[in-house]
Amino acid sequence: MPVGRLRWLCIAAGWVIAALIVWLSLTPSPPQIDVEQGDKLGHFAAYGALTYWFCLLYTRRASRIAYAVLWIAMGIGLEFIQGQLGYRTYEVFDMFANTLGVLIGWALALVFRIDLPGTPGGTR
Repeated sequence: MPVGRLRWLCIAAGWVIAALIVWLSLTPSPPQIDVEQGDKLGHFAAYGALTYWFCLLYTRRASRIAYAVLWIAMGIGLEFIQGQLGYRTYEVFDMFANTLGVLIGWALALVFRIDLPGTPGGTR
């Protein structure tokens, strides 16, 4: 598979993850994690994985900052939308879990660096 096509597929997969997070945030019956504060763990893991994935795809600091700001804003915005829906609840601690996930995802990308084909510094 050509490197350009593989990179495009990796980017598309990232946006599918982002769309899945939006859907899970707005659906009336999201899956439940059967542990205390499991929903916070889900928020943390989802935003951490999303940020880690995009940090692997975009290695420049400016790009990573832009995506981190985007994901944090998305997490905050979705909480406000949930508060207006009537069947979901607005929770400040979900915003914290989302933001912490973004920060940890970025940190993990610095520690566990994987060179994806087609990324700057990656295999070409």
